[in-house]
Amino acid sequence: MDICRIPVLSDNYIFLLYDSARGQAAVVDPAEAEPVLAALEPLGARLVAIFNTHHHHDHIGGNRALKQAFPDLCIYGGAGDRGRLPGQDVFLQEGDRLQFGDRPAQVFDVPGHTRAHIAYYFPPIAPDQPGELFCGDTLFSGGCGRLFEGTPAQMVASLGKLRDLPDHTRIWCAHEYTANNLQFALTIAPQSAAIQGRYQEVKTYRQAGQSTIPTWLGVEKQTNLFLQWDDPTLQAAMNTTDPIQAFSRLRGKKDQF
Repeated sequence: MDICRIPVLSDNYIFLLYDSARGQAAVVDPAEAEPVLAALEPLGARLVAIFNTHHHHDHIGGNRALKQAFPDLCIYGGAGDRGRLPGQDVFLQEGDRLQFGDRPAQVFDVPGHTRAHIAYYFPPIAPDQPGELFCGDTLFSGGCGRLFEGTPAQMVASLGKLRDLPDHTRIWCAHEYTANNLQFALTIAPQSAAIQGRYQEVKTYRQAGQSTIPTWLGVEKQTNLFLQWDDPTLQAAMNTTDPIQAFSRLRGKKDQF
């Protein structure tokens, strides 16, 4: 399974999954249809699936037009998003499994950003291969999503599911927010050599016009403060020993950054 990153809008990414053996493609969170159709054309691939993570327009804006172009494709999304995802055919819940080509995927319920957000995880198919996580706006490189419909406790539980995946997991998050997220992190943990080093690396990437996505879960565990709610150092910085409160205060500070 090849993965093509398609930048759209101001900072969104659409992800095109391509199975060359079968000439099939799937797309994750198509904000717009036209860039997806343009990416499909040189491949000569048939679009068979849309994997939506949640209902925000910058993740579903291309659903209807893609369905018109490929009437047989199947649109997947969370069961809790029924009525909010255009053309939704399949209503997924925690633990459900699906297949694209020869790659099985597991579904996680990850509410917090929205009440019905889901993530798709494709486990590695060989020991030397990475797993692939499509997590929408739940986990970002260096950050996490705003809490529009969920609670801090829900988001901590959701991030905990993702944090438990193998370090050798590639994270395909839906926005290019890494530099801003790390700038914020340095206001909370200016002494962190790991965050300092990563921020310098990210600045070099962005100045060269390169994407910082995908990121690696192992890197995120070391440099993403939103995965460190149970770390005493972060708790001290947030002036609490309660993990949920530490996360909530951190998220509140990021909302004002």
